[in-house]
Amino acid sequence: MQLHRTLVSKLLLVVLLMFGFGFALVPLYDVFCDITGINGKPSATPATVLANNIDTSREVIIEFLARPNKDMPWIFKPEIRRLTVHPGEIYVMNYIAENPTSRMIVGQAVPSVSPGQAALYLHKIECFCFTQQQLAGGNNMLMPVQFYVDPALPAQFSTITLNYTLYDVTASWQPDTATAKSGE
Repeated sequence: MQLHRTLVSKLLLVVLLMFGFGFALVPLYDVFCDITGINGKPSATPATVLANNIDTSREVIIEFLARPNKDMPWIFKPEIRRLTVHPGEIYVMNYIAENPTSRMIVGQAVPSVSPGQAALYLHKIECFCFTQQQLAGGNNMLMPVQFYVDPALPAQFSTITLNYTLYDVTASWQPDTATAKSGE
């Protein structure tokens, strides 16, 4: 009987450790992505502007994608699909959001960059993804992203894709942390 109690105790301990490890994976993965730049997770903080270090001899194509999460009713798209840029030069590109519902909705955009290693070289100076966006029903707005491609981008990368997924965060919205927008 003692042997069974010891075995059950050890198995319960293993189950608890596995459960704890499952919760630890998410923050560990985030740290890993921040360090390596793998999985296209760009920095969530504004970049600083480089000192006039523009490489006019090189061009990089930036592709813009957008999609609302399945629970987000907004119409969300980039103003343009592709832009040819010179590394080091600052560009502004707009995304368009439209709230076709009759209620106010708060959205949060989550960016990803492909190929994943290129995320280390695509720097956003200002971005609608840094804050939550409030949009009244029946309105639309332009949501700009100001960025540059680092001239140190390896030559193997000639095309970078910037994709935003938009989530409805109305239920968890805090008025003091959001950027209020009523439409433009």
